[in-house]
Amino acid sequence: MPVIDTKLTVTVYLPFEDEVARLDRQIEELHQQDQSMQGPNAPEIRRLQKEQTRLLQEIYSSLTPWQTVQVSRHPQRPLLTDYLNLMFKDVRQLHGDRCFGDDKAIITALGQIGREKVMVIGQNKGKDIKEKVACNFGCANPEGYRKALAKMKLAEKFGLPIITLIDTPGAHPGIGAEERGQAQAIAVNLMEMSRLRVPIICVVIGEGGSGGALGIGVGDKLAMLQYSYYSVISPEGCAAILWHDGSRAPQAAEALKLTAKDLQNLKLIDTVIAEPLGGAHRNVHDTIYNVEQFILKSLTELKRIKTDTLLERRYQKLRSFGSACVELSQLKPQAMDMAIPQRLSAKAQIEQAAESPVETR
Repeated sequence: MPVIDTKLTVTVYLPFEDEVARLDRQIEELHQQDQSMQGPNAPEIRRLQKEQTRLLQEIYSSLTPWQTVQVSRHPQRPLLTDYLNLMFKDVRQLHGDRCFGDDKAIITALGQIGREKVMVIGQNKGKDIKEKVACNFGCANPEGYRKALAKMKLAEKFGLPIITLIDTPGAHPGIGAEERGQAQAIAVNLMEMSRLRVPIICVVIGEGGSGGALGIGVGDKLAMLQYSYYSVISPEGCAAILWHDGSRAPQAAEALKLTAKDLQNLKLIDTVIAEPLGGAHRNVHDTIYNVEQFILKSLTELKRIKTDTLLERRYQKLRSFGSACVELSQLKPQAMDMAIPQRLSAKAQIEQAAESPVETR
């Protein structure tokens, strides 16, 4: 089984981690001067490490929604291939949708987690530029969703639980994708996943953007890593639509309520899986271990439930989405102003329509 050596890569720092980067450089300089952990620089190294830990705790305990989005997109965050290598055994990939082609943005595979044989389905972003281009940076085409559904049906036939790992900015928006039925492919997946007669566990491991995430996101258990996000649209897309200004993405992220904590409060997800201090990219193995433990615990719980009861609970769960959401009239005025620009309000559009001349035939 391949092992990831995170020490061989240079750490990439996010915009709000400048002070952490400075401490890391100081620690590295002291290590180069003295390779021994008991040398004259050891006390200063330990002091800097304690300061770094304190600083990371301070930063990551109060991340803004936009900063959470930045963490979820970190280039060194573990991807689907890392989970396949470190969390599953005897992985055998399955290809093609038997209709058009094999979309590399979605990987489907048979594997084993613990003692359980499962079907694994997830979005692949790619490690390097060549891989990223080949898989559209994790944005799947219709054939990807049809491939996923075909393999889910195969899992149902043999009674295998389904594990989906979600990590995509959204479905591929290209003309070809629309011509081949992108919207229908996602809609069919939503319908079919809601009635598959096997346990389904979904985990958002990075980005959970729009219908691209929903296409493999219907299940009995839905969990998110602590610093991932799950949203109807990306913050940049939301800002571009509402304000015609992509630089207002931080404001849009605040309004979208896209963090794991917000979504758990709204009862849209079941569990928030803890990440190591400083995010998943700082400790890949512990992150994957935490996800593995959640999946194993959930599988044990779901396999005890009768199939008909499982389907009824899944249906009721889907029907209850939104029941805990706050009514628009209960929002604070400043929140409403932030969410809907005045020029796009219903009142402004009605007044504009009234002033426009009506064509008569």
